[in-house]
Amino acid sequence: MDGVGSFGAGRTGSTLDPIAFAKQPQTILRVLSWIFSLVVFASIVNEGYVNMGSERLHCVFNKNADACNYGVFVGLVGLLACSFFFLLDYKFSSISSVKDRKKAVMLEVGFSGFWAFLYFVSFCFLANQWSRTTPDELPLNQGADAARAAIAFSFFSILTWAGLTVRAVQKYLLGTDMTLFTSEHMDGSAPAQPYPSNSPGATTTGSAGSAGVEGAADTYQNPPFTENNAAPTYQVPIY
Repeated sequence: MDGVGSFGAGRTGSTLDPIAFAKQPQTILRVLSWIFSLVVFASIVNEGYVNMGSERLHCVFNKNADACNYGVFVGLVGLLACSFFFLLDYKFSSISSVKDRKKAVMLEVGFSGFWAFLYFVSFCFLANQWSRTTPDELPLNQGADAARAAIAFSFFSILTWAGLTVRAVQKYLLGTDMTLFTSEHMDGSAPAQPYPSNSPGATTTGSAGSAGVEGAADTYQNPPFTENNAAPTYQVPIY
């Protein structure tokens, strides 16, 4: 990870280079995941259902509607999730709060890992149902190419989503570079300044005798409120 700052991203307000962003491994994996999800979704929706001598459409995967529905669901949600996380990656450096950055990275770790698992289930499920499909169930080999494409790109999606999970874990392990913050920012207040000392010893170091007494007298400050100890005088009124 080549970022500087919190969780692999630059400091807040830093300029994002679009070319450098496009060349990042995470961006490349995100784009590939988006394309693979689109292929899985479009293959099943467009050619995953065939009409075999009746008005009712059947799923090409052993006439199992659950297989087609599961493939459509995983592909569609994966497509939308890739779009969302792509935008999040682009805006990540503008997130000023360290806590919000941490939540975003944790969300990416959890979702990417979970979706890699769902694509693994999709690959196994579709491959199993396709292996049970007989040629008699697909006249003129209808939908065969779409079925193979959905299975193949489900497998490719496992790799890309697993790669995204690894990248997200690396960002999480980077954490926050605490050298970006000074001690004043850690507790939210500036360090207290020491008060000047009125002790005679603080100003008379290295002095002795009468010089020490004069230094003590010079540094002594009267309190802001003093009392006049002189007796008040009165004038006797003349009648």
